[in-house]
This record gives sequence, C-alpha cells and structure tokens, in this order.
Amino acid sequence: MAHSILIIADSGAGKSTSIEKLNPDETFIINVANKPLPFKGWKKKYSNVTKENVTGNMSNASSSQGILKAMDYVNSRLEIKNLIIDDFQYMSAFEYFDKALEKGYDKFTQIAAGLAAVAKKPKDLREDLMVYFLTHAEESVDMDGKRRVKAKTIGKMIDNALTLEGLYSIVLFGKVKKDKDEVIRYVFETQNNGENTCKSPKEMFKTFEIPNDLEYVRTSILEYEK
Repeated sequence: MAHSILIIADSGAGKSTSIEKLNPDETFIINVANKPLPFKGWKKKYSNVTKENVTGNMSNASSSQGILKAMDYVNSRLEIKNLIIDDFQYMSAFEYFDKALEKGYDKFTQIAAGLAAVAKKPKDLREDLMVYFLTHAEESVDMDGKRRVKAKTIGKMIDNALTLEGLYSIVLFGKVKKDKDEVIRYVFETQNNGENTCKSPKEMFKTFEIPNDLEYVRTSILEYEK
C-alpha cells in the first residue's frame, strides 16, 4: 500500500510550486491540466514519457482510466518514489464536460466511480511510493449550516455519493499568509482549523503550519514511521 496525501488549496496558493524541491529522478507527475509547472528550470527536470523517451517522468493523462493506467505504469518503475497527480479536480471536470449532452443522472455515478477508483488506487501500489493528489478548494456548508472549505468537486450529486477526504488519512491545506511585516508566506496547514477538512496523524508534523514543500512532507512522514 502506497502513502496517499491530499493537498487542497485555492488556485495560486502554491500547490504545484510545492513540487519544486522533490528529486526529479525519483518523481513522476501526472499533469492533468497539461500546464507549465510554476518554477524555474522545470523543463530540464520533467519531460513527457514516450516510446522515444522511456525515462520520461511526466504524463498528461486526464481521464480516470488514463490516470489509473499511468499509476500502474509508475508502480512498475521502481526508481520512482513520488507520484504527483496535479490539478486532480480537472479529471472529473473534463469527464463531466465530455458527458454534458448525456441526459439523466448515470453520468454523475460514473464520474463519482472514476473519482473513487483513482483516489483508492494507492492501496494497490507499492509501499515505498508516495502519491500526492493536488486539488482545488471550494466553500461548502456542513450539516449544522456552518461554512466549510473542502476539496472541489463538480456538484452535490458527487458529494452525496462520495466524501473525497474520507479516503485519505493525510489532508493538508495550502494557504497564503501575510505576516505583520508584510512578508508573504506559502504554507500547508496540518490540522483542522474548524472550517476545513484538514487532518493528519497526531504528532506527524511538529507544527500547525509547515512549508508548502512536498519534500518536507515526505521527510516528515518517513521520520514519523521509523
């Protein structure tokens, strides 16, 4: 069973930037939105895997079936220790638009099933692999009518069928914060603040806020499990 980590944040809050310090020789990115990575020199570190470039470490798979296939492929490459699924929410969005003209509610069930299959896939992968799901946040309302920030989905029909965060034991929230001296900090929150779905095992992270750095997250998890 691979480690599975969900990273939730608004656009521009540093999700993709958090990839930067990971070792590219041990990292594979499924770039769902097929967008440039937001850090200098990324093209020298990451290239699409093809028949001609068998050592490539990036894929643009965007459907649930395509992503599942890519995850199986990464599982066979033993040198890869970090698997990033960047902009995970677009997988469901793209599938929704592909089915936009279909009538009825079956399409929502199919989209939810695809979402669950990909989110649960790390259970079938090797234990030395860490899988990071990077996704956008959205506001919602809980059962008590209180504001709640959660992982973005394509609607209540999906939420009624699946609570995405429930499939992860580690859910971190990306935040942009301004200190008193006007310095901007990009951080991950590690525990629930009363308004989100954040969670992590007790004492895995030493502070409520940690750097938005997936290498830091990886190291913390490995240290915790010693």
